[in-house]
Amino acid sequence: MESENRYEIYIDETQAGTRIDLLLALNLEGTSRNFIQKLFEKGSIKVNDVICTSKKYKAAEGDKVEILLPEPELLTVEAENIPIDIVYEDDDVLVVNKPKGMVVHPAAGNYTGTLVNAIMYHCGDRLSSINGVIRPGIVHRIDKDTSGLLMIAKNDMAHESLSAQLSEHSITRKYRALVYHNIKEDEGTVNAPIGRDPKNRLRQAVTDQNGKTAVTHYRVLERFGGKYTLIEAQLETGRTHQIRVHMSYIKHPLVGDQVYGPKKQSLNVDGQMLHAKIIGFVHPRTGEYMEFDSELPDYFAEILDKLRKSQA
Repeated sequence: MESENRYEIYIDETQAGTRIDLLLALNLEGTSRNFIQKLFEKGSIKVNDVICTSKKYKAAEGDKVEILLPEPELLTVEAENIPIDIVYEDDDVLVVNKPKGMVVHPAAGNYTGTLVNAIMYHCGDRLSSINGVIRPGIVHRIDKDTSGLLMIAKNDMAHESLSAQLSEHSITRKYRALVYHNIKEDEGTVNAPIGRDPKNRLRQAVTDQNGKTAVTHYRVLERFGGKYTLIEAQLETGRTHQIRVHMSYIKHPLVGDQVYGPKKQSLNVDGQMLHAKIIGFVHPRTGEYMEFDSELPDYFAEILDKLRKSQA
């Protein structure tokens, strides 16, 4: 039986042979290495019902891994002077371009260095309080290794408006993603429910078991032989890991995604190649539609350049 703090993972053939500490780091997104090390020290990791003390243990196919996470701490999140790329700001809304590798809000074992710590320093007490002390101003999130544009609400009125637009699927969210293999059709839609993976409760999957409606539209922007395809993915819904899960589901996982794609990375990328490029919404106060665009991060652009040159 699982609780909110106890999880089970069943190792499949794609995860077999991976060190258990790396598996945990991939599945417990946003946690620090120190936090994972303490789980081993406390006896909070079991493999096949036996406490595992070696973080170097290589998981075997069929292994049952149990993880007991500590009770959440009562947090006081501190403002930190961390530079952030501000694309737009007024009294109600902040649009930021989050870098790859930054966690959006504090979580177990990772209470500093997040986007929330940064925007608290920048905005002071001018952030919505709807999501509590850990996530002030946060209306939606993107994964740690996904870069790109995020909306921040600077007051509760703005938060309620932006949240309602998200619920109505009226916000424009367009991503760039590099995926494996050649997508033959020029565009398509994945309409498949997403929920917790029954075999790995720490990640998501296409599933009818408690799955919620999830719709991703995609169109091909560029093909690189039969190995890779650059796509634009547009979210109609916004489930956790939606683009990553949907593209893996249609056999085109994101390059660099070791949770939903191959463990060996042919382009030596750390984390999925996914960038939230365009975001558009109706301004909560003025009622005006606003849309913002962003440049691909340097690493992403450099890899595309190398692929283009290899095709020439």
